[in-house]
Amino acid sequence: MEERIAGIDIERLLKKALFHGGDFSELYIENKKGTSIVSEARKIEKFISSEEFGVGLRVVIDDRSAYAYTNDLSSLDELASTVASAIRSGEFNSDISLEKRPGRSMVRSRINPAQVDSEKKIAMITRAEVTAWKQDPSVVQVKVMYGDGSRHVLVANSNGFASEDKRESLIFVVQGVVAKDSLMETGYEPVGGARGFELLEEISPEEIALLAMSRALKTLHARKAPAGTMPVILSSDAGGTMVHEAIGHGLEADLAGEGLSVYSGQIGNLVASSAITVIDDGTIEGLRGSMGYDDEGNPTMRTILVDKGVLKTYLTDFMTARKFNLPLSGNGRRESYRHRPIPRMTNTLIHPGEMEPAEIIAKVDKGIFVKKMGGGQVNTVTGDFVFSVAEGYLIEQGEVGEPIRGATLIGNGPKILKSIDHVGNDLGYGIGTCGKDGQGSPVADAQPTLLIPEITIGGQIG
Repeated sequence: MEERIAGIDIERLLKKALFHGGDFSELYIENKKGTSIVSEARKIEKFISSEEFGVGLRVVIDDRSAYAYTNDLSSLDELASTVASAIRSGEFNSDISLEKRPGRSMVRSRINPAQVDSEKKIAMITRAEVTAWKQDPSVVQVKVMYGDGSRHVLVANSNGFASEDKRESLIFVVQGVVAKDSLMETGYEPVGGARGFELLEEISPEEIALLAMSRALKTLHARKAPAGTMPVILSSDAGGTMVHEAIGHGLEADLAGEGLSVYSGQIGNLVASSAITVIDDGTIEGLRGSMGYDDEGNPTMRTILVDKGVLKTYLTDFMTARKFNLPLSGNGRRESYRHRPIPRMTNTLIHPGEMEPAEIIAKVDKGIFVKKMGGGQVNTVTGDFVFSVAEGYLIEQGEVGEPIRGATLIGNGPKILKSIDHVGNDLGYGIGTCGKDGQGSPVADAQPTLLIPEITIGGQIG
């Protein structure tokens, strides 16, 4: 990428984009490489090795922006003219001089996946497949997905700075389906982060397969979940679906600022119990949502969103920080050079408390223990949500009992967060790819063990 960048007159393009006026111009350069392998039915269904280079150019005036992109370096002048033509507010005659920000990396990598041959990657997949298939005769489908990638990003703008970020990622996923009579259940286990290939030495393909298949088999033989209103304990192993969906998206400044969030206009107000502190942190080394700089070239940081129940701020990018008079939080993210940046989460978590998880469980006479959350949906305007439970158990007389299947959690984010006053001293992370406005971004989320005193369970009545 260095050779390609050397041939680009960045300052001239930034100035040309402002030829007809405007407040701000920004150049985003990206070189992305990666490998994706999918195996299903004991054979490799997909093996893709790719490399892509592209440039995006943005010009901003007030709260409007024009954006264009290309993967053809010979068309950069045309690109600048295209975005410049969208703005008619005078002329820009000042020089632009760039200062390069120091490098900072959030990647934890000992073995670069790009240096690992494809046979070794396929061997990892085979090990997971063999383990998954031999777990039980009821196994009817196994799918294993491996992906690695590197992104070299340079962002420069008319404010006079340039930032470079080099990112690596790895993800390994096992999904299995088991069937018995008319019942069918799925187990799913993803592992990954801003990590090198050594991650698959720390947690082996066999372990990942066992986690996925044991979840499916436990659920297959489980009793139906009871329906009604009752206490629920979310394990730290459940992943941070609750914090990501029920509150995280509502704290992104584009939604909150436009009145499309239940948390709109709530800064300084109590939005959760005093036991709840919510943090977004893109600086945790090795996590899937971590970066040195965001996709606008701003340093990622640790942002306290909710402090002991009080809403402190929102997650911002350049446009929303300026429009709503908020500080930049380093959360401007984009899927690729083809996309405009928007405010997004990185690694979002509920901060641990002081209680031992076993102590929290002992407080529930009858309820549900959620070991792993499934998917779900949230209405950010009202805060109402529905989440499925991928792995759950009954709690009886303060102890975790038999497994259940078919449970859903139905509630309202702010109401639930205000009711939680028992928070564990543990913390467990989940990973995923978050979708918003047609863009996908790698994220992580986390929570400690939490006791929800009362929530509606969708399950079997009677």
